[in-house]
Amino acid sequence: MSKRLIAPFLFGLIGAAILLALGVWQLERLNWKNHIIAEIGARIDQPPVALPEHPVERRDEYLAVRATGRFDGGEIHVLTSRAELGPGYRLIAAFESGNRRVLVDRGFILQDRKDDARAPINAELWGNLLWPDEVDPTFTPPPDIEKNIWFARDVPAMAKHLGTEPVLIVLNKIEPDDHTALLWPVTVAGIRNAHLNYAITWFLLAVSWLGMTGYWLWRISRRLD
Repeated sequence: MSKRLIAPFLFGLIGAAILLALGVWQLERLNWKNHIIAEIGARIDQPPVALPEHPVERRDEYLAVRATGRFDGGEIHVLTSRAELGPGYRLIAAFESGNRRVLVDRGFILQDRKDDARAPINAELWGNLLWPDEVDPTFTPPPDIEKNIWFARDVPAMAKHLGTEPVLIVLNKIEPDDHTALLWPVTVAGIRNAHLNYAITWFLLAVSWLGMTGYWLWRISRRLD
């Protein structure tokens, strides 16, 4: 091989190796993420237990729980949309259970039902504990308290506003079901897992890099002839 070809050859080889390594790393991340998602799915589907006395995110996120109590009328509307239904709100309600008061995500309501009168009711409910990571300090607007429009499920802020514990139960079943909202339970489908796409991107870049390197070497060799 001509000395003039060695440097571009090594440059192309090392660059492709780096891109391939990044692709392999993303496949490893994919396996790790699939394992995590499987664990979360199993946790979501476990038989429900009584609401823990002092739930914490690190230990209790996605825990299946049950509770009996009363919706007292206090509620928050979090702006969102569903592809099949259009724009609307997540209905976050205060729920009294014994001597406790927690937040419950009752599900989705359409925009035109935002200001419907919802009478306090007694209910037994089942759901999963969740601490949503939806607040972006840069891009999430503060809630419009006067119009009761929020832009993220900010558990500490919602709890302070409604005077509850900073605990959120996302419903998957309620009795009696008065069809106040369309249930929007926690599922693993909502967990982002794009590592396969990232891996494919790195591998395609590696192929492109090798192709461009081959073309570069061909151009140099043509000039040497």
